[in-house]
Amino acid sequence: MLVKAATLSAEESQSIYGVALASKGVQPVWIEVHNGDDRSYFLLSPGLDPNFFPPSEVAETFAGAESQRALATLDLRFSELAFHNPVLPGQTTSGFVLTHLDEGVKFVQVDLVASRRARTFSLFTMVPGFQADYKTSRVFSFDIYPREEIVNYTDDEAFRAALEALPCCATNEDGTKNGDPLNLVIVGGLDDAFPALVRRGWTPTEQKWSGAIMKMVSSFLAGKPYVNAPVSDLYLFGRPQDLALQKARDTIHERNHLRLWLSRMRYHDKPVWIGQISRDIGIRFTIHTPTFTTHKIDPDVDEARAALTEDMAYSENLVKIGAVKASDAAPQDTPRENLTGDPYYTDGFRVVLVFDQLPTSLSGITFFQWGTGNDSHGAIPGADR
Repeated sequence: MLVKAATLSAEESQSIYGVALASKGVQPVWIEVHNGDDRSYFLLSPGLDPNFFPPSEVAETFAGAESQRALATLDLRFSELAFHNPVLPGQTTSGFVLTHLDEGVKFVQVDLVASRRARTFSLFTMVPGFQADYKTSRVFSFDIYPREEIVNYTDDEAFRAALEALPCCATNEDGTKNGDPLNLVIVGGLDDAFPALVRRGWTPTEQKWSGAIMKMVSSFLAGKPYVNAPVSDLYLFGRPQDLALQKARDTIHERNHLRLWLSRMRYHDKPVWIGQISRDIGIRFTIHTPTFTTHKIDPDVDEARAALTEDMAYSENLVKIGAVKASDAAPQDTPRENLTGDPYYTDGFRVVLVFDQLPTSLSGITFFQWGTGNDSHGAIPGADR
């Protein structure tokens, strides 16, 4: 079974459909399925979007008060472009499913069912025109490091020791000053960890280009959300974050955001990402960043770490949780400061989240057996906040 997917920009969808689908919040996703099996498969459209649009409904929306002939013409065009079931054995079928509009990146889950069989494919598609703050070829090809430098851990205690040997914090560009604590480890990649994050509402950030800066300033002035707002650079392994994700809230002032760096480690052949997560609770103008704005973080960075862990438990892809020592604790009465002068306090642990492609229920999540009592700091550090 071979599956391909692509998401159209607003301009592309208007060119193909002849109407401005994006103006109605509609985004076509192209799906191609080559069926090499011995039976017919059916594509389940709700896997792409639980509230997908039937082609006839969207055609009716654009036909409006036009003549029946105009409606019939639109109906025919939309029907011809749609994905049609079934996909017969040995055949290739392609077409569009009409989904709700997303910016930046679209997570496409393709569920194919046949008699007593099911196949699921998780795909990322970039929305054309979006300037993501990472390069897919660099980040997800996993070739940042020479092969001989990669260490694959299969022993949990050795993995724990390697994680605890990492620096406590991200730094400024020349590494002379510590910033936010490195309080997160994500184990997984394109087929498990990142689909789980996107399904739970985490979106990629934009590059710090002029259009993003203007949008950030206007969102700040209007008090509106900006789901792909840029983040400032922090440094680990001698480079800025490989990618950043965020979960926007009601306004640009509030968001949860995380930065991730691909490490030289693997855990049972899965890539290991070292991360920093915190919750933004305000924004202010500054001359010290390319966007002329900076966020103020919630000083309780452990809360953001625990919130992500709990969020990922509902993704159905989180299979294992643990915690390792990252730094000395910084109590609330003697907090540390990040690079922009915001205070933070922490218990000094970093959470470890392991993902898998196969669905896992809440009761199926397991825990690393790292120490007992206070040494293990519980299954979810910060959960006793």
